[in-house]
Amino acid sequence: MDLTKASLLSRVRDPSDQQAWRDFEQTYRDLVLRYCASKGLQPADREDVFQRLMLKLVRSLPGFTYDPARGRFRDYLLRCVRSAISDHLARPTLDPGTVYQDVITTGEDDRDTLDKAWKDEWTAHHFRLAIVSLHETFEPRSVEMFERLLAGVPTDLVALEFNASSDAVHKVKQRIRDRLAELIAEQIRAEDRI
Repeated sequence: MDLTKASLLSRVRDPSDQQAWRDFEQTYRDLVLRYCASKGLQPADREDVFQRLMLKLVRSLPGFTYDPARGRFRDYLLRCVRSAISDHLARPTLDPGTVYQDVITTGEDDRDTLDKAWKDEWTAHHFRLAIVSLHETFEPRSVEMFERLLAGVPTDLVALEFNASSDAVHKVKQRIRDRLAELIAEQIRAEDRI
């Protein structure tokens, strides 16, 4: 999905735009499920939280107005996720012996005090989206080299594996790393264009 086209968040303001909602789910599902996992929620609970979140967003996003003075979309999404988690944990069928204390927080978050797990997952989320784009725009061999380097394989060994010079591997790494940074910056700008 191309996040640089018409802002996804602008499109989901229309609850009848089913493709926008599918794109939104495809874009943010992994982020939310991983965040819930980092908070100790089991797979079925994560799915329930995600469904609760989507219901909340279907109701709230049509009236959502981006105001940079109030924070970024990621701050808003975190508050919505936390609210969905709280709703999930408050359901009467939850075992009262289950403890998810670090999940529930009170008060508003500002940009400087976002939950560390959310910040880490947000960063990883954008990295994963950018990697998908790399696969679509770079030669498979170059991406394979880059992924081997990411896995910790030394440059000289990657060069041997791909029958390339170390300089060639370094150039591939630099080109892809630069493009990765551009893609992540584009994704973040696209999110903030509402």
